[in-house]
Amino acid sequence: MSIVIRPFRPADLPHLQEITLAAFPGVSLDQSIEEKFGEQNGHDWRWRKARHIELETIANPAGAFVAEEAGRIVAYITTTLDRANGSGRIANLAVFAELRGRGVGRQLIQHALAWFRGEGLSYALIESMSHNEAGRGLYTSVGFQEIGQLVHYAMKL
Repeated sequence: MSIVIRPFRPADLPHLQEITLAAFPGVSLDQSIEEKFGEQNGHDWRWRKARHIELETIANPAGAFVAEEAGRIVAYITTTLDRANGSGRIANLAVFAELRGRGVGRQLIQHALAWFRGEGLSYALIESMSHNEAGRGLYTSVGFQEIGQLVHYAMKL
């Protein structure tokens, strides 16, 4: 079967959230915060991560794309734009486990990069947790270069 990449539609949101919750255990900043401090405001990390996807698709629906195989959503990518800065940022990328290693994530990244170029942007950004080996390997393989490492700090109030 072949992968088809298409624009996000609001009805896709529950599918994107399902893929997110399947893809991010062990590599989510929200999960790391929860492991240290417990749930935040009565919500677990899964709720917060799913909410990120909702907010990203509301903020920039034109920059969200889904990958389908045989009519089933199997992966997605969300983006943000900073036109004044000339940059596009890949906010989230997730692929169902059974399709990983087949180039779906790569196709979505290339699609987002082409979209950034079409929007007249000068460069692209992506972030990854340091222990997300699969993500870091993918990002460098499509041409991203590590610029620096960011350390996240948190404290309970």
